[in-house]
Amino acid sequence: MGVVHLARSASGLQLAVKVVHRQYAADPEFRARFRQEVAAARRVSGAFTAPVVDADPAAALPWMATLYVPGPTLSAQVKRNGPMSPAELRRLTAGLAEALRDIHRAGVIHRDLKPSNVLLPDSGPKVIDFGISRPYDSDLRTETGKLIGSPPYMAPEQFQRPREVGPAADVFALGAVLVHAATGRGPFDSDSPYLVAYQVVHHEADLAGVPADLAPLVGRCLAKDPAERPTPDEIMAALHPPSYEAAAFIPVQRRPLAVESGAADEEGATTHVRATDGLPSGPGTAEGPRRWRRLAVVATALLLVAGGLWAAAARGGPEAREDAVHEGRATAFTPWRTPLRSPGGSTPSCAPGPAGQGSALYCVSAGFGLARLDASDGRVVWAHRDTSPAPVSGAAMSGEAACVVVGEEFRAYSPGEGTELWHTDLSAYSDAPVPAGDLLLAVRRDGTLEALDAATGESRWRRTVPGHVNPGYALYEAGTGLAYVYESSAQGATTLVTAVDAGTGDTAWQRGLDGILTPAGTSDGQLLLTAMNEKSQTTALIRYDPRTRSATRIALPLRMNAPETVVDGDTALLLERGGTLLALDVRAGAGPAELWRLETAVGTTSAPVLGAGGRLYFSATDGRLLAVDTKRGTLLGQTRPRLRNGKLIHASSLPAPVVLGRSVIGTAPDGSVFAVDADGPARW
Repeated sequence: MGVVHLARSASGLQLAVKVVHRQYAADPEFRARFRQEVAAARRVSGAFTAPVVDADPAAALPWMATLYVPGPTLSAQVKRNGPMSPAELRRLTAGLAEALRDIHRAGVIHRDLKPSNVLLPDSGPKVIDFGISRPYDSDLRTETGKLIGSPPYMAPEQFQRPREVGPAADVFALGAVLVHAATGRGPFDSDSPYLVAYQVVHHEADLAGVPADLAPLVGRCLAKDPAERPTPDEIMAALHPPSYEAAAFIPVQRRPLAVESGAADEEGATTHVRATDGLPSGPGTAEGPRRWRRLAVVATALLLVAGGLWAAAARGGPEAREDAVHEGRATAFTPWRTPLRSPGGSTPSCAPGPAGQGSALYCVSAGFGLARLDASDGRVVWAHRDTSPAPVSGAAMSGEAACVVVGEEFRAYSPGEGTELWHTDLSAYSDAPVPAGDLLLAVRRDGTLEALDAATGESRWRRTVPGHVNPGYALYEAGTGLAYVYESSAQGATTLVTAVDAGTGDTAWQRGLDGILTPAGTSDGQLLLTAMNEKSQTTALIRYDPRTRSATRIALPLRMNAPETVVDGDTALLLERGGTLLALDVRAGAGPAELWRLETAVGTTSAPVLGAGGRLYFSATDGRLLAVDTKRGTLLGQTRPRLRNGKLIHASSLPAPVVLGRSVIGTAPDGSVFAVDADGPARW
């Protein structure tokens, strides 16, 4: 797909620079995949990968620069020197297992681990080439009928169920790589890739020549059932002690460190240790090892103290709330997780209660029903169970009612007790009503607008808006009380936008604008709309000022697929399904508007939600919750994927997270609702 150059940076660092061939650079799908490769490589850079130094996936010829790794590939090493020794093999196993652990923790599946993608420098094995890797929840696919990977190192599910490939496929590839390193051949060998594929799916692996102490572990890696394969952590644990044959080496310190510390020794007396240059005593004496053991006791004691403080903070006990521990710090935050059990394990959808209800949180889940939670601790205040087979979706709060959609019905419940207030048949409406204060705004099938009282379900007003045949609500602005409806012409040449007073139904203003537009937010009294091309790609923002009736086009630096947009003052943040997050200055005119761009490497995202302190939150389909700094465009932290019965799963729908006070509340496909500390995303 490209060529890799050996280069030097201005400071003299040796770099490997991958440049995409021109014919592939012209392919939008390949560009999207290359963006994903860059994002994946950036996320997993660590001790066992080649760190990304710089990249430009949007260049005419996209490129990526990583640190140059001086060393042969595993395939070249085995071809030149033959199979590895048992000690070398254990060292390789430990390094590759740790590499996969880091890769999977970053939410990425490599999908093409093979000997030619493993480099062997003196510092330990490095995994390279994330060209066909993808996030756990990615929906980016290749052309129909094409396999992804290299057959001798592909797991059975990659041939049988490619859409269900998870991290366990990398573990299978690790097993195949280890067989190659130990024997010079693979566990499934044939000149025909089709026969190899058949053997991978149906035959047992050939482990002849693999050292006896490693063969059982390698065999588990090559299990046909992904659930039977060990995790990278389990592989590393199985290798201890030791991971490989090597003696620890502690270098002599060159400068004295005037540091004293005290700890109780084995007899309970306090021992003071001063670190000086060199060893505490000469080599070969008994005093040296004893003093090093005492130093280890000191270090262990300090770790235990630190661990005790951390554990107390995690429990939220009295120790965590002592201001003397961290002066100026707020009280400790206790994360929580509440399962809303349902047969299908569907992802709950949540909405905060009205401002007067404090920490009230309303969540709905298919097969479970509606529940009110206390957002401070996750306690279920009440639950209205609904076991009907009709799908349940769309938790929302409007005035004094918690609202959900159940099949073709719209139901409203009292927030205090959870009793049903009223319900209505949705067949009369083109879509579910939109909350707007104490009202619910809806569009009837005949194109008329209607406002329903959230507490009673009675109609407050009904209006026919001139120029509209089948409009849709896109946005409600609580500050002004305006709701925006829009409708594009049949040919997509123009879009009619109408601002409606939600309280009365009166038209505040109306304007026809060029293009296929969707209202996305407001900034300083101006309406921002996203503009799409004929391929449904978002290409620009339109800033419309109703006071001057002027429209300004702000071009996007790239085409985006169905981005969700939020506006933060003068900044618009666009998050597309493929995980690209773009920040634009909405005041920009003809000049460049891009403030920053972040490739999150999340395959499918929820709508983003703004929080305090310049933070943006969104969810991934594996239950991860991510936080981004909106000023700098950096990832602040993310939670782990949420497993169900020990298996990684993905949501079919993706509700947005909720920010309520200090809590950021996410939902996961294991059927749980969970809260993390908004003040500490780096600790998630």
